[in-house]
Amino acid sequence: MQTLNYKCPNCGATLPYHGESGQMRCEYCDSEFDPEALRQYDEVLKAQTEEPDQPIWEEYQNEGWQDENMGIFVCRSCGAEVVAEETTAATSCPYCGSTTVLSSRLTGVFKPDLVVPFAVGRDAAKQALQKFCKGKLLLSKSFLNETVIDKIAGMYVPFWLYDCDVSADINYRATRVHSYRSGEYQVTKTSHYLVRRAGDFSVQRLPVDGSQKMADAYMEAIEPYDYSKAVDFTSTYLSGYTADKYDVDAEASKPRANERITTSAQQLLRNTVIGYATVVPSGQRIDLRHGSIRYALMPVWLLNTTYRGKTYTFAMNGQTGKFVGNLPVSPARAVTLFGICAVAGGIIAALIALLGRFM
Repeated sequence: MQTLNYKCPNCGATLPYHGESGQMRCEYCDSEFDPEALRQYDEVLKAQTEEPDQPIWEEYQNEGWQDENMGIFVCRSCGAEVVAEETTAATSCPYCGSTTVLSSRLTGVFKPDLVVPFAVGRDAAKQALQKFCKGKLLLSKSFLNETVIDKIAGMYVPFWLYDCDVSADINYRATRVHSYRSGEYQVTKTSHYLVRRAGDFSVQRLPVDGSQKMADAYMEAIEPYDYSKAVDFTSTYLSGYTADKYDVDAEASKPRANERITTSAQQLLRNTVIGYATVVPSGQRIDLRHGSIRYALMPVWLLNTTYRGKTYTFAMNGQTGKFVGNLPVSPARAVTLFGICAVAGGIIAALIALLGRFM
């Protein structure tokens, strides 16, 4: 014989059926549940304990590419491998700024499927640095005057683009709090809810950086790109720029793609749970299916600057102009700002205390 034993979602105790009320009532915490809702909840929990379906990403294949007009060089200072025009006799490494001479012809590089062309130029990158520094309270006033732009390099960075279908099913434990006066007592009532959200959506062209030398945080910070402007790859788009070939293949990039897609699914469903005091996820199932991969080159401006002996690197989306980077913090301005905040806080506290005496 098979025994069914329902558990209270709140405390875990056995949950018997009460014929008088037609509800499942917990004898320990007095919670009541509709039998049909509890049956659906039990089915959801069983489904969520199963292993989620892993996306069956197709194996990325390419016939390979060699272009008589292109060449490859290896920087002797940092070891970066960069693609450049064959007619270029010498160039500067976009990563460390060292002058490097071309050493060999381009060999064994896969042809990208897509390329997003540059839409903003070198002057825009300089102006973006000026704008980026404005309004930064902790930045030294001398930074813009003393900093030296050692190198501005426009380069195409390799990215893997992932497409897939997503099914997400997530449970949340939520509460609502209501306070009211009852005679001499102030009563606070907390209601507990089990909220379920489920949905299907598609992910198209989610990018994952395919270069170890590029900081993933920078590359993700300058997203998004407008893929409607992407075109089939031809080497003409590389004219006047450099292009890095990928050193993180599609297989090694899949975990990051899965992580980003899962995080997006969680955020999409969480944004629909509103009107509660607290919301805590209690279980989920996220399945990824029908995965496909493409290889693309994205436009990025890299700026290397020197300020008081230290190097600072900035990156700008070569299509949209979005700019990111780390700036030096001025200790003197940090101390001054902290002092101002402390004084302001003391004045406000004193005013509140003074007003309290007259109330």
